[in-house]
Amino acid sequence: MSLILAKIAAEAAKTKKASDIILQELGGKSDMCDFQLICSGDNDRQTRAIAESIADACKVQAQIRPAAIEGAQTGQWILMDYGNLLVHVFLRDVRNYYAIESLWPDAQVEF
Repeated sequence: MSLILAKIAAEAAKTKKASDIILQELGGKSDMCDFQLICSGDNDRQTRAIAESIADACKVQAQIRPAAIEGAQTGQWILMDYGNLLVHVFLRDVRNYYAIESLWPDAQVEF
């Protein structure tokens, strides 16, 4: 179910023109989650729109709401917690600074 949810979230991010979408499988590599979706927006307005699109798609298509959403007020780094799936929506500069996808470079999944 986590992979299906991750794919729903990725497709929703695409509809709002998110860039550099990466899905990582972290099962057995991290205790936090099984999958992590990372994407970028060009400005805070776009990152909020991406996060909203993801939340709506997951609610409608999988009947799942995030346990928590952090960072939506500023839109620089929005973290959405779906249990076994974490979604990170970054401003491009913030993403480059933290480079969280580099923590598990061999975990990338094609979707």
